[in-house]
Amino acid sequence: MNIQIYAGKKNPDVLKAERFFKERRIPCQLVDLKKHKLGPKELALFARAAGGAAQLVDRAGMKALERPVAHMTGESLILSELLGDPAALVSPIVRNGNRATVGVDEAEWLRWIAAE
Repeated sequence: MNIQIYAGKKNPDVLKAERFFKERRIPCQLVDLKKHKLGPKELALFARAAGGAAQLVDRAGMKALERPVAHMTGESLILSELLGDPAALVSPIVRNGNRATVGVDEAEWLRWIAAE
């Protein structure tokens, strides 16, 4: 199991994700989106996991609402904007190989563990 937690900033949900895997002694890597540039395939994987690119945009955060991406509706426009500025992404995005979750999804993480 290769767990990566993508986050733009530490928030309670990011800490929940880290704690979930640490309590189960599953190593995880925290990927800082301020330093790590997302690739198009990574972002497409996250969009599929979220149910569409619009679901990746953090519309609850004030910083994200200030960005143009918060007001876009087209999939390709949102994805291209997020590639250039990942700060508007929902945190955390948890990746396990070709599977990913957006936000805290302990039920799915437990399924990943059971499948191993």
